[in-house]
Amino acid sequence: MLRGRRRVRIETERMTLRPPVHGDWRGWSDLRRESQAFLVPWEPTWATDHLSRKAFTNRVYWAQRSVSGGTALPLFLIRRESEELLGAITLDNIRRGPAQAGTLGYWIGERHARQGYMREAIAALVHHAFHRLDLSRIEAACLPENAPSRALLESCGFKYEGVAQSYLQIGGRWRTHVLYAALRMDRRGRTDVG
Repeated sequence: MLRGRRRVRIETERMTLRPPVHGDWRGWSDLRRESQAFLVPWEPTWATDHLSRKAFTNRVYWAQRSVSGGTALPLFLIRRESEELLGAITLDNIRRGPAQAGTLGYWIGERHARQGYMREAIAALVHHAFHRLDLSRIEAACLPENAPSRALLESCGFKYEGVAQSYLQIGGRWRTHVLYAALRMDRRGRTDVG
């Protein structure tokens, strides 16, 4: 579990995944600004102060509280070679008890897209969730027309589970999403016969 003030770092082949810190604001705001047209079609409407230092400071405090309380694991993708911010991935809505589940969300800067960074991050975070956090189920959702995100989830072992009507507000209106999940002991599609 994530209880207490543990420092969370996940190392991958090319990246360090770690919670945001105050010093990340400039890199984060620059990357989000330059990628705005690429990101906005898939995200909730940005607040007028979305890129401000104050909004980012609130984001950092939320991340600290979430990690400490074990309710979420918000991580930045930092390319180890250059210390450059590539995007972010969050395991949110962590539920304990009989559920042992969490919800995956992610974004990547446009100039870093389709280079395998997010696939690497998802694989590392899912492994961490199953083997370090002892979760059993990781859920994800995306817009039906977001073919790159659907392909990414499927390539990471997530399986399509269905459709959720009016799941999230994207661009100011309620949008239907397709639902995916990865299970720690996934036997869907497998049988002992043959």
